[in-house]
Amino acid sequence: MSAPITRTGGEPDIAAVAALLADRSRARLLSALLDGRALPAGRLAAEAGVTPQTTSSHLGRLLEAGLVTVERSGRHRFYSLASAEVATALEALGRLAPEPPITSLRQGTRAQRLRDARTCYDHLAGRLGVRITAHLVDIAVLRRTDGGDGVHRSHSDALSSPAHGSPYELGARAAEGLARWGVNLAALREHGRSRPVLRFCTDWTEQRYHLAGGLGAALLRSVRDQGWVEDGPRPRELVITRRGEEALADLLGASPA
Repeated sequence: MSAPITRTGGEPDIAAVAALLADRSRARLLSALLDGRALPAGRLAAEAGVTPQTTSSHLGRLLEAGLVTVERSGRHRFYSLASAEVATALEALGRLAPEPPITSLRQGTRAQRLRDARTCYDHLAGRLGVRITAHLVDIAVLRRTDGGDGVHRSHSDALSSPAHGSPYELGARAAEGLARWGVNLAALREHGRSRPVLRFCTDWTEQRYHLAGGLGAALLRSVRDQGWVEDGPRPRELVITRRGEEALADLLGASPA
């Protein structure tokens, strides 16, 4: 069994994490958790396409490294990603990784659904996530602070990296604008002190910023609670409902995706 990955204040041991992710089965297990769910080992194995016989061993190594956590509920143990930072790192690696060729209509349809709307851990991603972020910039909910334009990535942010710090701050119309999306900014600030309100990812399919952090999570919860999006047939996929099409078209001014 591998030694735990520790933080000693020296140079990060990237190779230790990379060695864990170099195994395709472990990488698939982590990817299956990228939508923020907690899953029992059997369900996780099925969704990741990993044999149940090896899943326990892989999860043990990921637990030891601090990449996943486990919570017992009744007879089952539920596994989830250890933090948003783990999800961000996996998304960044996804931008670096080569895309496998699409060899069937089914694969092509799934790839399109993922590009249109998906979850990135606990927030919106894909065209929909980028589109909403751009809209929040347009209505002065978000104000760019690094001299950049709209949701285009800063020159200081590589395509394979999350945004450094936050290229935005909350604008003058933040509370008013977010209320239209069902998000109470004052409550978010009050109850979300342990997590930054604003964080951003460079979307791996769109190569532009989408909103993450506490506000991104609150926005996804809101659109789900209002029935504007629902889970698609595969993990991480989101489908815009008929109600959502009408609401998002009203808010965004055009087709939502």
